[in-house]
Amino acid sequence: MKTVLVCAAQAPFITGGAEILVSELRANLERRGFRADVASVPFKWYPVSEIVRQALAWRLLDVTESNGTPVDLVIPTKFPTFLVRHPRKVAWLFHQHREAYDLYGTAYCSFTDSAEDRQVREAIEAMDTASLSECREIFTISRNVAQRLSRYNGLHGTPLYPPPHHLGRYRRDGYGDYLFYAGRLDRLKRLDLAIDAMKRVRRGARLKIAGSGPLEGELRKQIVGLGVEDRVELLGFVAPEDLVSLYAGCRAAYYAPLNEDYGYVTVESFLSRKPVVTTTDAGGPLEFVSAGETGLVAEPGPEAIAAAIDELWALPEARLREMGEAGLLRVRDINWDRVIDELTEGL
Repeated sequence: MKTVLVCAAQAPFITGGAEILVSELRANLERRGFRADVASVPFKWYPVSEIVRQALAWRLLDVTESNGTPVDLVIPTKFPTFLVRHPRKVAWLFHQHREAYDLYGTAYCSFTDSAEDRQVREAIEAMDTASLSECREIFTISRNVAQRLSRYNGLHGTPLYPPPHHLGRYRRDGYGDYLFYAGRLDRLKRLDLAIDAMKRVRRGARLKIAGSGPLEGELRKQIVGLGVEDRVELLGFVAPEDLVSLYAGCRAAYYAPLNEDYGYVTVESFLSRKPVVTTTDAGGPLEFVSAGETGLVAEPGPEAIAAAIDELWALPEARLREMGEAGLLRVRDINWDRVIDELTEGL
């Protein structure tokens, strides 16, 4: 039996899409007959001056064997796990430290223009390029992640899409009167745009938001401040069966993050045969959402998003069904067997 070690960076007490994906990767490796485990090292990305020291911890680890049993393959996932050393290292890149790359110089970046922060940014880029160059193969969770890798590090990555958490359970019950979002409530997801848009819609659309995160309190204040309590509902954490039902009953999903790596919402919505409302700068979702075919694509502003929502609400159910079926065709071949086959080829 071949042994596979998945490498994960964990922020203690935070569970998001990456943590769920690591867990499912391990489970599916075991399902396919591999002896698999996860090596997780806590990672703290602040202050900026600490990032390099935190990252280099991975360089000090010996993961070539465990208690006399050789480790045949390591799979690093996100920064800084790919600094790990191993003769057979195949990366499945979720994302790099985006503040040093595409988010640098934006309101979403904690780096300043100081000489020290510039030095840290240069060190991150150099570490990424050197350590990822050691990989036998580099797979990425989307074309968007692969394009960043090529742009900033001059390295090639092959897109390998991860299946969503409840694969095989999604369904369509009908086309209701609400948009649906599921995921972490943080600033990069830009739910404030959707809430602002709900003040401007004219056709009675509602918005249901499932999930928790650091922005929850701020979003509640925004909802009250705009007077849209009757249109926007924060559901908090929902059980898996409720999540599937919420997708099954929505009119469409809303997903408009900033230059997202991948984004399960789009895939989950399409597996539920529902269109998606997104924006021109959303990144990963645009690999699946085509305007007028599988959803609507708006400029990233409340007025434009509201107009797109109104346009969607004006469509007959037959047109919504067409868009939902077209979306399903784009994601129906995403499955775990393909992921495992690619990552373990040659073992």
